[in-house]
Amino acid sequence: MSAEIIPSYEELARRLATERQGRVVAMTNGCFDVLHVGHVRLIAEGAALGDLFVVALNDDASVRKNKGEGRPLVPLVERMEVIAALRGVDYVTSFREPTAHALLESLRPDVHVKGTDWTADAVPERAVVEGYGGRIAIAGDPKEHSSTDLIGKMARAEEPANE
Repeated sequence: MSAEIIPSYEELARRLATERQGRVVAMTNGCFDVLHVGHVRLIAEGAALGDLFVVALNDDASVRKNKGEGRPLVPLVERMEVIAALRGVDYVTSFREPTAHALLESLRPDVHVKGTDWTADAVPERAVVEGYGGRIAIAGDPKEHSSTDLIGKMARAEEPANE
C-alpha cells in the first residue's frame, strides 16, 4: 500500500496541520463502492492538483443512508485498503456525517476535488470551501461510469433467464 489509512478524519486533521507547511492539500470524497475506471481517473487527476492527496470515504452507515439498503457491497475497511493502493493517494480517511461539510471544515483542503457530474457552482460544500479560502476543482472523465449502474448490471446478469 502506498497511502496511509487514518480512519478518523479528526486525527488526520492533526497530522495535516504539521505536514501541510508550504504544500497544497487536495481532497476528494465519496462512497467508492465497487471501484471503477471513473474513480481511478478522478483520483489520478485529483492527485495532480496538490502535493498531498486525501481520499475520504463515506462510512458504511452513511453509504446505506445515501444509496439504500444492501449498500455498500464492499465494507469500509476494504474500500479504504483498495483506495490506499492507488497511485497518487497519500491519505485515506472516512466520515460518518451525511454531508462532507464537517470533514471539509476539519481538513480544510486547499483544493476540494469533485467529479464531472458536478459544476463548481453546484457543489453542495462550495460555501464551506470558499469560506476557509479553498477552491473547487472538477476532475475526471465524463460521468459515464457508476457503481450503482455496475451493481445493477451485475445483478441482472445473475438473474435466471425466463424460459
